[in-house]
Amino acid sequence: MTGPATGKPDRSRRPPTLEDVARAAGVSTATVSRSLNAPERVRAETRMAVEAAVRDLGYTPNFGGQALASNRTNTIGAIIPTMENAIFARALQALQETLTESRVTLLVATSHYDPAREEAQIRALIARGVDGLALIGSQRTAAADALLETRGIPFVILWSAPSETPHPAIGFDNAKAAAQLTAQVLARGHRRIAMISGPLAHNDRAQARLAGVRETLCATGLELAPGDLRECPYTLADGEAAAAALLGRAEPPTAIICGNDVLAAGALRAARRLGVDVPGALSVTGFDDIELATAVHPPLATIRVPHRGMGEAAGACLMDWIDSGRRPVSRLLPTEFVARESLGPVG
Repeated sequence: MTGPATGKPDRSRRPPTLEDVARAAGVSTATVSRSLNAPERVRAETRMAVEAAVRDLGYTPNFGGQALASNRTNTIGAIIPTMENAIFARALQALQETLTESRVTLLVATSHYDPAREEAQIRALIARGVDGLALIGSQRTAAADALLETRGIPFVILWSAPSETPHPAIGFDNAKAAAQLTAQVLARGHRRIAMISGPLAHNDRAQARLAGVRETLCATGLELAPGDLRECPYTLADGEAAAAALLGRAEPPTAIICGNDVLAAGALRAARRLGVDVPGALSVTGFDDIELATAVHPPLATIRVPHRGMGEAAGACLMDWIDSGRRPVSRLLPTEFVARESLGPVG
């Protein structure tokens, strides 16, 4: 675990072993192995005792640590929500490039925005002996947080503002960026404003963006009524369906703020299919500024996110923490509003 004063990873502390688990559970090491590898062959009472000991001790079979006397495997793990979003790929590319300079390999897993799956991936990467982890967002299961703390493995949080987590973070202020975007929409005279958000559950980034939109509207006496907010997966098809539903209302919005560029591209597709002129009758904004933002017609007004900056800084911070034992200082990176043709004055 990390020291309370220095935040240094305590590599002198011996990781829990199979023998430790057996002793805590009051069974033999063979029974522990069976409980972990063939649970159907172990009585329920015994299995529960072993599982409790595994949880309490933070035990994982550290193959890398067993293989290397130095307890270093020269691997870093990264868990991202999905590989289908180009912005995560950009950050991973920058992270990999930074790690390559130190001859470190990057292992990547996905969580599909599922906290339980992320926890399982954290356990799997730790079991493979990774020297550190890069994680997305500040929300995860209590068990995952406890495991990271128990094992004292260096890890950094990306995409979230440092103020949102007590752990080292390299991210940006999602709420502030969304507020800036909303202010640009309001400045062009729009008052009937709707939002298409990604899934809000277990997603602090989506929650913060929604909060930024709500707070900025509220400051001008406006609000997002229940029918003005559509929540859906981050796909073109879902963005198109959500926008079509909004545009089919008796009083459709004149502007749709989208949680990312993919949803915004779907909204543009819905407008084109329904014969709604953008930006003449409808303005659409995105978030992220991936390449898609300039490939669609009209090009998307959006928020430029420091994806490469996060990846590069994460790699540097992790390697410094692992090499020196110094807990890194969190960093808040800037975002930028990018004005393009999809956002115009109210018609």
